Amino acid sequence: MMEHQALAIHSQVTLREITKDTVWSICKLFVREDQTQFVEPNAISISEAYFSKEAWFRAIYAEETPVGFAMLEEHPAKASYFLWRFMIDAKFQKFGFGRQAIELLIEHVKSKPNTTELLTSVVQTEGGPQGFYEKLGFELTGENDNGEAVMRLRF
Repeated sequence: MMEHQALAIHSQVTLREITKDTVWSICKLFVREDQTQFVEPNAISISEAYFSKEAWFRAIYAEETPVGFAMLEEHPAKASYFLWRFMIDAKFQKFGFGRQAIELLIEHVKSKPNTTELLTSVVQTEGGPQGFYEKLGFELTGENDNGEAVMRLRF
């Protein structure tokens, strides 16, 4: 645990393309057991990404250590961006990596023409990610997507 804390204090978070050399290390990242109902395993997400032309996905690194995964559903012609998957490995939660990664994702989306918002959806239950997203400025829209509450961050 101390090793992870030391990493957190001095780490720069980056979003990196997943390659044949790094894919296995990203597939070995998992959320806590009580969070598995909120996000698919990375292997599933990466598989889905390869069959979706709208998917933009990246590994989340703290320095040279893989700590998470993010995937957007992008529709540039409609200026529509949806945070489809997001996870930080259980060992690396509570160190600020998630917040830093979301900030990088927001900058990526803001760089796209005519974009005014980033959407995501959450399972509304105790222990769910809604509070995390609210702290980052996301708000509930009142809409539902496949049984999940839609949240919006306006720019």
